Amino acid sequence: MVRLFTVVAVLAVLSSGFCEKTFLQRAGVAFSNREYRSMLTVPNGEQFGSWTWPEMCPENFFAVGFSVRVESNQYGSDDTALNGIRLICARDEDRSFLYTVESHTGYFGDWSQPQYCPSGVLTSFQLRVEPHQGLFGDDTTVNNIKFRCSSNPMLEAPGMNWGEYGHWSAECTDGGICGIESKMEEYQYALDDSTLNDVRFHCCAKSQQ
Repeated sequence: MVRLFTVVAVLAVLSSGFCEKTFLQRAGVAFSNREYRSMLTVPNGEQFGSWTWPEMCPENFFAVGFSVRVESNQYGSDDTALNGIRLICARDEDRSFLYTVESHTGYFGDWSQPQYCPSGVLTSFQLRVEPHQGLFGDDTTVNNIKFRCSSNPMLEAPGMNWGEYGHWSAECTDGGICGIESKMEEYQYALDDSTLNDVRFHCCAKSQQ
């Protein structure tokens, strides 16, 4: 199903600390045929659900920031932790017009405030995953994510703390992260929900001028 996208004007605080008007547009699957060079994966994703559709930044746009959808501690009820990851795409260093891509996301929790690389683009990631808790346990699977920027800073999402971080992915070279695809367990109704189980990111090369 192709999702329609709209343009909204928002006030965004960028990494410089200044507040400026930014146009943010949901890209959806509009640019899913963009060519990419490689795929970033990690080995510690969980088993539940299926890989869903990819969403790509427009041509010559790369991910410069992200936000996450996270459900807080439910204290005895069903926990799901990280439900979705939203990439924020920009062209070069111009952050006045941004696109977002997110693939399939879960249904629980709230979206965090965006985090941005101070300069450059996202180039690699690391997942915090709680392993399968057994037949009668409460599976949360993906709990948190870290990204590394090409300018070297590491950004960690405000996710949950169950499980451990695994190995870092490989790194995008001569470009950056330009797309996302999520592995999602669909809503389980009265059973245990785990939602986001794994994620992989596309690497695109910068165009040669």
